[in-house]
Amino acid sequence: MSGLRIREMTLADCDRVAEIRVGGWRSAYQGLIPQSYLDGLSVEEDAERRRTHLTQGDGGVVNLVAEDAGGEVVGWACHGPYREGEGLTGEDLTGDAELYAIYVHPRHLGQGAGRALLARSVAGCSAAGHGRVLLWVLKGNDRARRFYERAGFRADGAEEPFEVDGVAVPEVRYARTLPR
Repeated sequence: MSGLRIREMTLADCDRVAEIRVGGWRSAYQGLIPQSYLDGLSVEEDAERRRTHLTQGDGGVVNLVAEDAGGEVVGWACHGPYREGEGLTGEDLTGDAELYAIYVHPRHLGQGAGRALLARSVAGCSAAGHGRVLLWVLKGNDRARRFYERAGFRADGAEEPFEVDGVAVPEVRYARTLPR
C-alpha cells in the first residue's frame, strides 16, 4: 500500500479504530469464537473503551494507526509492557513488551498495513529497551499465526485457556527477541 503512514492514535480515531477492531474480530474469529458473541460486539461500546484507555492511560501503552494515502485509517495496533497474569499492576509487569492487538480493516488485508504496524510496534518495543516482544494468538487462527511467523515470531510453548460464551478458545504465546 503506497502512501501508508503510521502515527499515534488520537481521540478522533476512536470510532474508526472501533469499527476496524469489531470488524476484525467478526472476520478473523468467525468459526473460532461463538457467532452469538461476535454478533453482540458493539462498535459504539468499543469506541468508548478506546476513548477511556486513551484518556486514562499512563503513557505506557502505545496505540498506533495506519493511514492510507487518502488519510483513511485502515489499521490499528497497540503495545506496551507484558502483562503476567490478569492485571496491569506493577507486580504483574515484566521486562518484556507485549503486542496487545493488531487489526487491519478486512478490505485492506494483504496490502502492507499490518506489516507496517507490526514493524513500528516492534521498533518501539526495542527502542524502549525491552528484550523480547510477546503476543497471544488464538490457537486456531492459522492466518494470524503465519503472519507472525513471517515476521520472526515463534510459538514459545506457553498456552492459555480462554473461554468465550462457554466455549474453550485456547491461545498460544509467540515471542520474538529484540536487538539490543
